[in-house]
Amino acid sequence: MSDAIKHECGIALVRLKKPLQFYKDKYGSAFYGINKMYLLMEKQHNRGQDGAGFASVKFNVDPGTRYISRVRSNKSQPIQDIFAQINGRLNSVLEENPDKKDDIEWQEENMPYVGNLFLGHVRYGTFGKNSIESVHPFLRQSNWRHQNLIVAGNFNMTNSKQMLEELIELGQHPKENTDTVTVMEKIGHFLEAEVSDLYLKAKEQGFNKKNASPFIEEHLNLKNILRRSSKNWDGGYAMAGLVGHGDAFVLRDPNGIRPTFFYEDDEVVVVASERPVIQTVFNLKIEDVKELERGHALIIKKSGITSIEQVLEPKEKKSCSFERIYFSRGSDASIYQERKNLGKYVFPKILKAINSDITNSVFSYIPNTAETSFYGMKEAAEDVLNNQKTAKILAGGKNLSAEKVTQILSERARFEKIAIKDAKLRTFIADDSSRDDLVEHVYDITYGVVKPTDNLVIIDDSIVRGTTLKKSIIRILDRLDPKKIVVVSSAPQIRYPDCYGIDMARIEDFIAFKAALELLKDHNKYQIVEEVYKKCKEQEALKDTEIVNYVKEIYNSFTTEEISAKIAEMLKTEDIKAEVEVIYQTVEGLHKACPDHLGDWYFTGDYPTPGGQRVVNQAYINFYEGNSKRAY
Repeated sequence: MSDAIKHECGIALVRLKKPLQFYKDKYGSAFYGINKMYLLMEKQHNRGQDGAGFASVKFNVDPGTRYISRVRSNKSQPIQDIFAQINGRLNSVLEENPDKKDDIEWQEENMPYVGNLFLGHVRYGTFGKNSIESVHPFLRQSNWRHQNLIVAGNFNMTNSKQMLEELIELGQHPKENTDTVTVMEKIGHFLEAEVSDLYLKAKEQGFNKKNASPFIEEHLNLKNILRRSSKNWDGGYAMAGLVGHGDAFVLRDPNGIRPTFFYEDDEVVVVASERPVIQTVFNLKIEDVKELERGHALIIKKSGITSIEQVLEPKEKKSCSFERIYFSRGSDASIYQERKNLGKYVFPKILKAINSDITNSVFSYIPNTAETSFYGMKEAAEDVLNNQKTAKILAGGKNLSAEKVTQILSERARFEKIAIKDAKLRTFIADDSSRDDLVEHVYDITYGVVKPTDNLVIIDDSIVRGTTLKKSIIRILDRLDPKKIVVVSSAPQIRYPDCYGIDMARIEDFIAFKAALELLKDHNKYQIVEEVYKKCKEQEALKDTEIVNYVKEIYNSFTTEEISAKIAEMLKTEDIKAEVEVIYQTVEGLHKACPDHLGDWYFTGDYPTPGGQRVVNQAYINFYEGNSKRAY
């Protein structure tokens, strides 16, 4: 994506269902679970590169022995850093105790991270600072195993403030005001309540305090704890947690906004944010990996028994379409096809922009995730060109010579790699003018393939802020001296902030919003800006369920084509010689390409939860008042 946006997180969970000796005998190492966790996390580094964390729980150790291990990092290569730390600890223990190399029982008792249950997390920092304290998994400690809680998630809550107030009403004093802490403390509160109830039942049945713990662990009802904890949550989430004695859970939000996949056999239970990650790491077929249903939890008891439980009433499925367009790895079979279709379905607009002149057009993409939609565009261009060839041959009939037929058949659409990102270049200079000059060189271009009579068509995943396009990409493409530059977004216009896990919280950052404001000025309708502000202010005291998204009125006066034309005008600076046109995917084209993933609130303003309506309301108020704070 030319304008980088950040995704919240990725999760990985592994539960070993056999004794560690089994994995040593079959796979040659008691570190089987740790190794799989490394692969699961590394294969999801695209989901978060600001921080990573890992936690493990041991089942079979004596009291007084550490049974929970956790390591976190916010260094530049956090996944590599945490596993370097883990391997360093393991190797040092084995070097000190060479006679214990094959003693799995001793290793489980004495070596950190060698456990039965693992939770990993990769993150981009969107909520709060990117400090080590913000890196998951979070740990809530207790002297009772069944009250230790480890939580990690891929989520943003729109109502973190209300959740904090609820904790205070419960008598707690949370140590931080972040949605992760409030979520963990809420789960922890009801975990404690469940334990207290079970302890009373254990006493009634004659258990003493020591023997009550196994009874509590066996009967702990995670479904009930999650149902009570999540009652008032508003957001998109895939929440994973470990309880100190060995139970585990993964809970998905009722709209299925954030993705969750799992696999189970007689050796292992595994969870990740992306299907192909599990397929690759465990060498599985696509049908082996299941998607966790919205509003449901995968619950894994210490006994190894797993169940899928409905925790919340499922609502309309609104899984995030940006997962399909950009965030998730394109190696997923369905995502690959959907991205190709995005390129294919936007092609009629491209054809119109180049006046159907495929022969005198060069097609390319902005690296790297737009490559798949480029293939879809390529197929569509070839289909159109083949139709044009057929029409020429049929029109010529018997009068066509063999030479002329050969000439027609030899026509090819021209597909080239034009822009190549220089991964080594970093825009570290503080001075604005110098930094802008450096930004212009972040991409290298391929010379000699574009002629002055050519249209140059470049497809990207999406156009968010337009900054990189204006300051870098269009400038360097213009050096190739094309007749026209057509910038294509495989996604529709981003018009509204996200609040469920993507770092797109400020509405004034979006090039589509800026273009709409300019059009309002051009048409002497700028008073709408203040009118919308007043409507938003009047809603501040309303309940989330009563708020209306009046921000839509900013766009209502104009067609998407008019906004696209204004964006092109804004992106073309005086020194650009070529004509510039900007084309966006339609919302209808998006839904056709991704029919099972209809979460489109950043394009349409149709938020799947009430909290989203409040966020867009607040984001607009912040814009109008010149307030740079986040809307949630």
